[in-house]
Amino acid sequence: MAIIQYIVDLGASVMLPIVIMILGLLLGQGIGKSLRSGITIGIGFVGIGLVISLLTDNLGAAAEAMAKNFNLGLNVVDLGWPGTSPMAWGSDLGLIAIPIAIVVNIIMLVFKMTKVVNVDIWNIWHMAFTGAIVQVATGNFYLGILGVVVHAVIAYKLGDMFGQVTDDYFGLEGISIPHGSSAYMGVFAAPIDDLIEKIPGVNKINITSEKIEEKLGVLGQPTIVGAVLGFIIGLLAKYSVADSLQLAIQMAAVMVLMPMVVKLIMEGLIPISEAARKLLDKHFKGSELKIGLDPALLLGDSQVIAASLLFVPLTILIAVIVPGNQVLPFGDLATMGFFIAIAVGVHKGNLFRTLISGSVIMYVTIWISNQMINLQTQLGQNVGLVAQGERVSSLDQAGSPITYLLAKGITLETGFGFFIIFFVYITCFVYTFIKYKRQTLYIEIDGEGVE
Repeated sequence: MAIIQYIVDLGASVMLPIVIMILGLLLGQGIGKSLRSGITIGIGFVGIGLVISLLTDNLGAAAEAMAKNFNLGLNVVDLGWPGTSPMAWGSDLGLIAIPIAIVVNIIMLVFKMTKVVNVDIWNIWHMAFTGAIVQVATGNFYLGILGVVVHAVIAYKLGDMFGQVTDDYFGLEGISIPHGSSAYMGVFAAPIDDLIEKIPGVNKINITSEKIEEKLGVLGQPTIVGAVLGFIIGLLAKYSVADSLQLAIQMAAVMVLMPMVVKLIMEGLIPISEAARKLLDKHFKGSELKIGLDPALLLGDSQVIAASLLFVPLTILIAVIVPGNQVLPFGDLATMGFFIAIAVGVHKGNLFRTLISGSVIMYVTIWISNQMINLQTQLGQNVGLVAQGERVSSLDQAGSPITYLLAKGITLETGFGFFIIFFVYITCFVYTFIKYKRQTLYIEIDGEGVE
């Protein structure tokens, strides 16, 4: 366990390259190629970290100022994933979650219950958090382990479900994104997309950054859009014109830099992915296994970044209208892309549809995070990260329907809101599963030349 703790403490930018390098060696890539892939991916994640820091340090501060300016009266701060993940790792289930999640993955692969080969060890913290919250809610360590197992199973199935989205829209063939808020909240997008498709007139509305650029020329380019959104957010935060202009350039930089650093990660992954595919085709013909990776890869898409910036002020507005809400969106505001990235892919980059499904996603997320204040606060106090008298929550991961339904369901703390979330989430999950399962079967049959 001490070795695992040491590796976890190194952070994702070091942990993932180590895992990738070991995987490369196991796939027969040799020391040189494996080392190069690992380091290239590490450089990419360092780049993503720098860009996300640019967002959190600048956009996050502007969002907090915006919320204070409008005197919203929300008194529980959203810690965001940077403040929540240490709670998961510091809990009783933090390190145990890693071998549990790996074993679950292996069992599911052996019994052909998933095609996801997860190498993203860092994001197992989501599963650990679910287990830790269930343990806090029930006082039972073994029920906490059950929480980790259930979350892991659902995560790997989500990776399967959205395989077509990551392949076709994001162009990440051979890669799966099973983790985090992007995956588990993505199930809302499919039924909403199909519903919009049935509404005459509305189904014709298709807004993308490319179409904006086409209509507005140079003014519609992603960098210009990012700059304009950054400037508006600065003004809403009551920044000076000079500071608003600085924020505008910083957001324009994000629009340019994020796709560049994601390309670095892909450069490191391609040799590993190809080697894995050759090996799997040799020993497991037709298996089509996919490598499970961080949802940060999806942030390289310009539509995701544009939607992320739009949802900064929109999420604060949603927080105000959620009945009884006390949570002030803050820590996760700068990384809204993690919540709506899969939705962007489901809607094929249509920002109009993403605004609709994303609003539903953020409404549900904020409502759930408000119900989880006491449990996350208790977890934070248990691991020594939250002081007595302080109250905290987070959109990611305390806003997760998986964590909420398990914790409240096992303890039978089930009110009207619980059953609404249960019914809506399960319905959307099943609908999405059936939709993409049918499409997969159609593609397989069509590929064999059967009509």
